[in-house]
Amino acid sequence: MNMNAIHSASADGSDPLDQLDDAHAAAAFRRLVRHLRHRHDAANIDLMGLSGFCRNCLADWIMEAGAPLDKAGAREVIHGMSADEWKSRYQTEATPEQMARMKESLAKNAGAH
Repeated sequence: MNMNAIHSASADGSDPLDQLDDAHAAAAFRRLVRHLRHRHDAANIDLMGLSGFCRNCLADWIMEAGAPLDKAGAREVIHGMSADEWKSRYQTEATPEQMARMKESLAKNAGAH
């Protein structure tokens, strides 16, 4: 992952995010994940179309950060249930418009994802 592409540095080149205490960052991450667990109406395909990341990306990122989980385990941490159960409960078929928005959004990630 090209970390420089996803940093918003201040004028002096430092990134205030890097100064954030890990405990505070972890608390904010947990709040984000719990918010997404509550907002099942925010479909992964729509998150991808708007922001270029989704719940599954968060699962990938925790594995990349060194969490001792496999893909299924990481997704269960993020979804609060197995990915298969989450999909059967909440995922709907993506429309062509959703797929087009996702493709356009992912192009904006250009190495940052």
